[in-house]
Amino acid sequence: MDYTLAILFSMLQLLSVSMAAPLPVEVVKMKSKVKWMAEQLVVRLNRDFEVPAGLTLSPPADDLDGLSSIVTILEGYNSLISDSLIGVSQVKVDISSLTGFLSQWRQGHCSEQRPKLSVPGVLQELQRRKKFIHTVSMEALMRVKEFLNLLLKNLNHLETC
Repeated sequence: MDYTLAILFSMLQLLSVSMAAPLPVEVVKMKSKVKWMAEQLVVRLNRDFEVPAGLTLSPPADDLDGLSSIVTILEGYNSLISDSLIGVSQVKVDISSLTGFLSQWRQGHCSEQRPKLSVPGVLQELQRRKKFIHTVSMEALMRVKEFLNLLLKNLNHLETC
């Protein structure tokens, strides 16, 4: 009897672990739309902007910490991209569309609004060097691409407010 009970308990435990609750349809749709928007932006960045020889990005990409941080980081980089660069206007519109969509989603689906996040160190450093507008703009574009690639590999971070 004890042996049968132990087996039954083990099977129930296994079943509950392997059968995680499915994501609501609206979350799946949101992640799908964000994935599509991010992929389109990366394609545009790869096509329209060549990384200048010798430009390396260090330290590595910003951390993903839920919707609030994603919006803060993308808006920060977008504000550093100069409108005077040729071909940049559509990229800026696309970044704004993505951050707008994420902000709207957050307002409608996150019951507790997180406080305004501090700007990450890399972004702060770029903001301090704003007078070198073209260099900062190119680095911001490359960091947006790097950040979007990180987001595409970690779409589950969109589920966190």
